[in-house]
Amino acid sequence: MPSLNRRQFLKTTALAAGASSLIPYFHSPAAYAYTDPANRLRMGCIGVGSMGRLDMKYFDELVDIVAICDVDTEYGLASVLKCGFGRKKNGEVIPPETYTDYRRILERDDIDCVMIATPDHWHTKIAVEALQAGKHVFCEKPLTLTLEENLIFRQAAEKYNRVVQVGTMQRSFREEFMLAALIVRGGYLGEIQKVTVDIGTSPSSPVIPKAEVPASLDWNMWLGQAPMVDYIATANTPAANWEYRTSPRPQFSRGHFEFRWWYEYSGGKFTDWGAHHIDIALWAMNLQSPGTGPVTVDGTDAKHPVLFQDGYPLVDNQFNTATQFHIYHTFANGMVMDVCSESRDGNGILFEGTKGRIHVSRGRVKGKVIEEGIREEFTEDDFLALNNGVPFHENKAGRVNQDYAYMENKCNFIRCIREGGKPICDVTSHVQAAHLCHLSGIAARLNRKVAWNSLEEKIVGDDQAASFFAREQRKGFEIPTV
Repeated sequence: MPSLNRRQFLKTTALAAGASSLIPYFHSPAAYAYTDPANRLRMGCIGVGSMGRLDMKYFDELVDIVAICDVDTEYGLASVLKCGFGRKKNGEVIPPETYTDYRRILERDDIDCVMIATPDHWHTKIAVEALQAGKHVFCEKPLTLTLEENLIFRQAAEKYNRVVQVGTMQRSFREEFMLAALIVRGGYLGEIQKVTVDIGTSPSSPVIPKAEVPASLDWNMWLGQAPMVDYIATANTPAANWEYRTSPRPQFSRGHFEFRWWYEYSGGKFTDWGAHHIDIALWAMNLQSPGTGPVTVDGTDAKHPVLFQDGYPLVDNQFNTATQFHIYHTFANGMVMDVCSESRDGNGILFEGTKGRIHVSRGRVKGKVIEEGIREEFTEDDFLALNNGVPFHENKAGRVNQDYAYMENKCNFIRCIREGGKPICDVTSHVQAAHLCHLSGIAARLNRKVAWNSLEEKIVGDDQAASFFAREQRKGFEIPTV
């Protein structure tokens, strides 16, 4: 096995600044959430559908949730109120105030931070306005809708000097993704030659009929910057156990949850799971700075459930994001990243180097170096360095690893607000992954290879592909200038 010098290399290249031997590696959430009602941070939650409620489950242990906002009073607001989240006072829970306009939350001086879990096309506008209002921001992945929004979001995070955490909790999976990153960064696999990022297939849908907009839903506000279109939906489906909702939603629609299968509001699996796995691939290889991206992105091997012309779907009543694909990102050093819908090893990331290979996914990491006991090579200092020197919280009894990662991701955000430090999934590093997510979608939609100038952060040599850098924003819903 490699020597101690390799371990020292890991520590110095993993941004360990800020770590202190005087701070314990594990802390109970209560140690920095502050149980005294006068000292607990106050949070407003914007977008409280299925993912928002899951985030709130963990934030409820750490902060006082004093306000919630959703454009659907039944699917969103009513479901949350039945979950029992809120502000703790004298052993009682005070339910949060409810709003249908997120701006009412941003106007409140008593709110320290916001959680954003709206559909993807709303993330950047709300986040930028929250930062301008002086709030710290926890924003669900995928961070943005377009390449242009990546630059806007990053600029806002840098300008307004607040803590911003991206909701990609996989960087907090200690025994899977963090371990894989230590192995790759430490050179145990040699020079990485190929990375396979299996993010699964997107679903297709039948023709979805026009439907009456639910009385509880503000459809105009839900659409936001996206074009005004008819509401379409099929019959309702029961809630899944993890969704924490008490009202049904349609099985197929342009709205709740299914928004991710429409390029108008998201990017299909490229942004849904790509925001997780592409992020980990780049994080492990330390390719997180402007100028470190691919030189070409080949989307010729991509299939969609409907016909496309010039990158746009020809029908508007069926899911339209790519269902089967291999998108090849080629880097300047010859390394190739295959972002695919199916692979031999299944969902996860396969790193192949000159000295070996590992495959990592939620729940496990496998490879010869794992079998040889490489885990014993790494100390808590190594993991702490990956965490940007911000101590971990304790793993509560009974929590499975994924549950721990959800909590750690949020503890990390709160701890950085309280004590300073860089969050484990900061905007600057995650924007690089978001670039590749959106480039995958653009290349797939056009079914061709596009060239990317990483230093200038723009598509080159293809005016049609470059036109997808940004999208027209509907009047009244424009993203503010930073």
